[in-house]
Amino acid sequence: MRKGDRIATLGWNQHRHLEAYFAIPSIGAVLHTCNLRLPPAHLAHIINHAEDRIVLVDADLVPLVESVAPELRTVERYVVMSDGREVPPTTLPHAASYEALVGAAEPLRRWPELDEWDPAGMCFSSATTGLPKGVTYTHRAMWLHSLVWGLADTVGVSERDTTLIVVPMFHANAWGTPFTGVWMGSTLVLPGPRPDAKVFCELIQDERVTLAAGVPTVWMAVLALLETASYDLSSLDRIVCGGSAPPRALIEAVEKRLGARFIHAYGMTEATPLTHICVMKSHMAGWPEDRRYAVKTRQGLLNPGLEMRVVGRDGAEVPWDGATMGEVWLRGPWIASEYYRDPRSAETFKDGWYRSGDVATVDADGYMGIVDRVKDVIKSGGEWISSVGLENTIMAHPAVAEAAVVGVEHPKWQERPLACVVPKPGKAVTKDEILSHLRGKFAAWWLPDDVVFIDEVPKTSVGKFDKKVLRERFAAHLLKQAVP
Repeated sequence: MRKGDRIATLGWNQHRHLEAYFAIPSIGAVLHTCNLRLPPAHLAHIINHAEDRIVLVDADLVPLVESVAPELRTVERYVVMSDGREVPPTTLPHAASYEALVGAAEPLRRWPELDEWDPAGMCFSSATTGLPKGVTYTHRAMWLHSLVWGLADTVGVSERDTTLIVVPMFHANAWGTPFTGVWMGSTLVLPGPRPDAKVFCELIQDERVTLAAGVPTVWMAVLALLETASYDLSSLDRIVCGGSAPPRALIEAVEKRLGARFIHAYGMTEATPLTHICVMKSHMAGWPEDRRYAVKTRQGLLNPGLEMRVVGRDGAEVPWDGATMGEVWLRGPWIASEYYRDPRSAETFKDGWYRSGDVATVDADGYMGIVDRVKDVIKSGGEWISSVGLENTIMAHPAVAEAAVVGVEHPKWQERPLACVVPKPGKAVTKDEILSHLRGKFAAWWLPDDVVFIDEVPKTSVGKFDKKVLRERFAAHLLKQAVP
């Protein structure tokens, strides 16, 4: 590896991947973590676009890399990460064993001189439309982002913590948990390949985990497992949850059943990735429970060091009244200013600001609440309807496991909401019960025109609800109903 080389990793949350997290940037190369759940065409695209020279790959993922290797134009070497020093049988050219290379290497005698503005990392978005877009992170950005994770009024990572890294290390720097955890001296627990709720519960119990970070679907699965199995999760002090908006029912269940503080987090690939953390201000301590949980469902306060605008459809900033919607714009020392060698930068970055594509409100205390993605907000009769608000309320119904609300074409109103609901195993629920559960909580014109029941909400490669799939599946649903 040479300074400036892009080095790809395709690995699970394991110790060799952690070593790569530090070794690659520390010698001046660029850590390019590749999302192993991308479609093969997208995987080949990001490796070629980054011009990676070397690929580090876990042994069980070698077949995935073999499937795209003939298309990779710049890769010179493949390094297989496994316990042994022998390379498993593979068609990959110039393959080597990670352990054999490390075992034969001389200790580094002198660290290279690096500038804080040198590139240290790279990650590509998991695009739901079009090809993924790349973001480069400087040493300065990653250093400052890691520092903020350790602040008392953000996540407060410390030497006393035992941190379970649930969020995949191939996605958005694993939210920065590896960097902050090592820096602050906490113990890191890595769940290895293809973990599930049982693995997470066993690790929390056996390793006495105090802090864990993962997407809402992980904690939904953990709570579902706890309905039929018993684990001692009493060591958990706090859970950081992001990636998509967790429903209030999940937040309450975590805090009341697990006894852990639920910390709602928000960010994106373009922001290294975290920009907001939801922690309660001191004057809220005596608020009634219902009011406090209403705050906890919001994405939270802007992290120190960043700037934010919330811009309405007319291009003006909206008031911070907790009701007026606008698109979130961000800038700061760990916010990207462009995509890596991508002409689409002009669509997203404007006058130094990153336009997130998220629609939000901000209340008088400064707490931001995402109401939707610009592409997911439902435009009905010239007004906006938040699919996220409807989803979270539906998922508070005791018989509902998952719910996604999408806008589908309507002959009169342009779009109308359609609720796609997954019942809990062994539970029955009807359309009328769902709509009755929503009435009184939203304006009547916000209520879904119909409710369909499905086996599972489709997920993206990083565990978010993939509404694009549902919009395509049910595109003509309301049009068919309108036919006399």
